[in-house]
Amino acid sequence: MASNALFAEVASLAGDPARAGMLHALMDGRALTASELAHVAGIAPQTASGHLARLAAAGLVRVEKQGRHRYHRLASPAVARMMESIMQVASDAAPMRRTVRTGPRDAALRAARTCYDHLAGRLGVALADGLVAGGHVELADDAGLVTGAGIGLFGRLGIDMAALATDRSRRTRLLCRPCLDWSERRPHLAGAVGAALCTRSFEEGWIRRIEGTRAVAITPKGQQVFRDAFGVRHDRQ
Repeated sequence: MASNALFAEVASLAGDPARAGMLHALMDGRALTASELAHVAGIAPQTASGHLARLAAAGLVRVEKQGRHRYHRLASPAVARMMESIMQVASDAAPMRRTVRTGPRDAALRAARTCYDHLAGRLGVALADGLVAGGHVELADDAGLVTGAGIGLFGRLGIDMAALATDRSRRTRLLCRPCLDWSERRPHLAGAVGAALCTRSFEEGWIRRIEGTRAVAITPKGQQVFRDAFGVRHDRQ
């Protein structure tokens, strides 16, 4: 169990507005430079570098070097879950209005977005619902199971479940689990399977990134695949 001092340190690091902005910018799973993160946070690059060094030392971000460049990304799915949970609590704590609206105001983010390395928003929840309804996945409160039918479905989509299950780099990560969606307040699919489905969706052109945000747009090809494979009908972006 983490000590109170360490807990307070992590909370303090994530609670600073500039650092919170940079962590939020990394929620789409991509790696960004200090200059890019400085722009997002509205601070000088030198200031951003100092913040990023503290985040890296605390294990919230990790640094990847490529030639002369240094890229930053969230250190683990656990950090992404922490950020998503904080956003949910912050949304609940906002002053009550006549009409209660959960999650982001941006319609594109509510429709479909990445939650670190898996799909969220209405699309992510609809995919999870379709998998459960089709008998391909079983989801409990904090874990999930891919059924024999699900292994076949994912295989037809080009996702090798046997390889995912034996991948050494994923041994500390659950293969399949639910993740409470910030805006929909219902689970979408996370874990190694959720990440593989998101990656495959980008590779096959079923979804595309919307520049400057972690929202994604569903392509016509994706509309058909999600409908045929998962029974999902989703408004075109």
